[in-house]
Amino acid sequence: MHLLIVDDDADIRRSLGQGLEDSGHQVTIESDPERALHRAGSGSFDLILCNVRLPRMDGVTFLRRYRAEGGSALLIMLSASGGEEGAIAAMREGAYDWVQKPFRTEEVAFAIRKAEEHARLVREVESLRSSVGAGTVNDLVVCESQVMRDIMDTASRVARHSTAVLITGETGTGKELLARAIHRMSPRSERSFTAVNCATVPAQLLESELFGRVGGSSGSADHIGVFELAHQGTLFLDEVGALSAELQARLVRVLEEGKVTRTGGREARPVDVRVIAASSGLLELPQVSAVRIHLPPLRERPEDIPALLAHFAGQAARRLGHPVSVTPNALAALSHYSWPGNVRELRSAVDRAAALAGQGPLDVKDFAGINGAANGNGYAGNGGSHTSLDLKSQVEAVERQAILRALEASGGNRRQAASLLGISLRTLFYKMRRLPVHH
Repeated sequence: MHLLIVDDDADIRRSLGQGLEDSGHQVTIESDPERALHRAGSGSFDLILCNVRLPRMDGVTFLRRYRAEGGSALLIMLSASGGEEGAIAAMREGAYDWVQKPFRTEEVAFAIRKAEEHARLVREVESLRSSVGAGTVNDLVVCESQVMRDIMDTASRVARHSTAVLITGETGTGKELLARAIHRMSPRSERSFTAVNCATVPAQLLESELFGRVGGSSGSADHIGVFELAHQGTLFLDEVGALSAELQARLVRVLEEGKVTRTGGREARPVDVRVIAASSGLLELPQVSAVRIHLPPLRERPEDIPALLAHFAGQAARRLGHPVSVTPNALAALSHYSWPGNVRELRSAVDRAAALAGQGPLDVKDFAGINGAANGNGYAGNGGSHTSLDLKSQVEAVERQAILRALEASGGNRRQAASLLGISLRTLFYKMRRLPVHH
């Protein structure tokens, strides 16, 4: 954890700071409360240790000002004898805990561990709260790589608000699926999710499709646009860059005013729509891109391929009514293929292979349309054997080998191995017990 110690006692700053650094924490020390507030506002601290009695500012005032300036780190108050009332007052104001002086570093370290566990539980509760009533998104987005876990973390946080989102990425990376996941995690999840591909709707129809149109003199009926149809829900505009400059300007006005006027009409109708746009190219449309999320191509996150294979094989098995598995040779070949069509191409390859092959496991030959797989590239295990394993075992084998390589690269240091793998130390211990891994 990144800790900030605020105390005017030089001996305490030195001894406590050294002790906590020896425990593996990153420590910043400050004696002046004003400077400490400035550093707390500009730094990303997980926890602040603050003396109850400070020159020119007491701990309660420090806490109030820190919270007023948007600070969210937990605070533990350090109280000398006679300062209990100040510590209790700080607890009433939202301080997490307090430690009585004189103290041993072990006592403070224990309080920090409790605070760390508390923060973890708060994050889990917030994550659960964001998906209440929305179900899970595991069936939409598979994320084993660190980059995809980070993307889903951003998506879960932005889902709670109605901020416009722009998702960028190559064709086939799963932009609409990510948009659906954001909708499902949002308070609008019980409302409609409406998707329009701006590049496939004929230009002469796109304006009325989006904004609606009043009936003509011939007596034709009004046409209701998707902005009105998606009221209180989510509107996904794929390839929004295909909109003409005029339609982009109308889109911006709707987002700014929260009203839509049908083409040929004068009445501005209020609409409450959360817009998620997507583009496979560069787009400069600030009102649509308040939050940008970039989906990298599959070739840049090969760690996701085994899990995606398992996901798509499971879907194929449910459709076909029989188990679908992949041989180790096929798994390795598919993992080394560049997938120019990204996740969409991988899904199509599994669907095609599962439909055309018999009920046996899918082997390299069943993916003959994929150059890397057709050549059998990349697999050297089991002496080139085509022995079939169920997909779960194959994925576990890949995980086990990755963990062993990380342990070897780190000289057996598990904390460093976890860092190399992009997972927490706790997750590494869990996987080593489950797989199991002996090193």
